[in-house]
Amino acid sequence: MSPPARSTDFAGVLFDKDGTLIDFHLTWGPAVHAMIRALAGGDPALMKAQAEALHFSIEDRRFLPSSPLVAGSTADYGRRWAEALGRTDFEVLKAEIDALSAAESLKALTPIAEPPAVFSALSAMGLRIGVATNDSERSARRQIEALGVGAYVDFVAGYDSGHGGKPDPGMVLAFAAFLGTPATRVVMVGDSLHDLEAARTAGAVAVAVLSGPADRAALEPHADFVIEHIGDLPGLLSRLQGAQ
Repeated sequence: MSPPARSTDFAGVLFDKDGTLIDFHLTWGPAVHAMIRALAGGDPALMKAQAEALHFSIEDRRFLPSSPLVAGSTADYGRRWAEALGRTDFEVLKAEIDALSAAESLKALTPIAEPPAVFSALSAMGLRIGVATNDSERSARRQIEALGVGAYVDFVAGYDSGHGGKPDPGMVLAFAAFLGTPATRVVMVGDSLHDLEAARTAGAVAVAVLSGPADRAALEPHADFVIEHIGDLPGLLSRLQGAQ
C-alpha cells in the first residue's frame, strides 16, 4: 500500500521538545548531572556507575551519541538506571527520576530560536499547536510555560500520557484526533529519527530540524522537509500553503 498523500492544507503543527524547542545539551546536560548527583547521594562510585549506564560524561556534562537519553523515555532507560544504582524498586525510582527531571530541567532551560515568536506566527496562520515528547507530560507542561508559549499550545503528550512513546505514531494520531482531522493535515517537527518515524507511520508531514544531536545526513532521508531550526518553519509552511 502506498503512503497517504502529503497535504499542504495544514491544520496543526506537533512539535517535539528536546532538541527542537529547547537546546538538548545546554538544558539536559546540567539537569542530568544534578539528577545523577542527587540519586547517588553524592557517592562518586554511584555517580560513575550511572554515567556509564547512561553514556553520559560527568566531566563535560554532555551526552555521548549512544546515550539512551537522547531520544528515549524513562520507561526505556529507567531499568538501566535502576541497575546502576542497585535498586529494584523501579516504579518508585521512575517517579523520582521524573520529579527530578521536571525540577532540574527548568534551572538550565535554554530555548532554540524564539518559540513565542514562532508559535505566534503559526497561530496567526490558523494552525493549532501541540507538543509531543518522550519526556513526562508534567515536565513538558512546566517547560512549555517557562518558554512563554503556554497560551498557544492546545495539546501536550508525554510518554506517560497514554498514547505510547515515539517512534510509535500514537502521539501524532492522538493530536490529529484532538483536532478532528486526518493525520495527513498534521505537520510533525522534530530533531530525531524517532520523531520522523512517528510522523511517517501516522501519515503526517515530517519536518526535520538540525538543532539537535542528529545531522542532516542522518535525518534527510526520512524527512519530507529539512530546516535549520523552528525559526524557519513559518516561512516553509507559508510557501507550501501558497503553492496549493
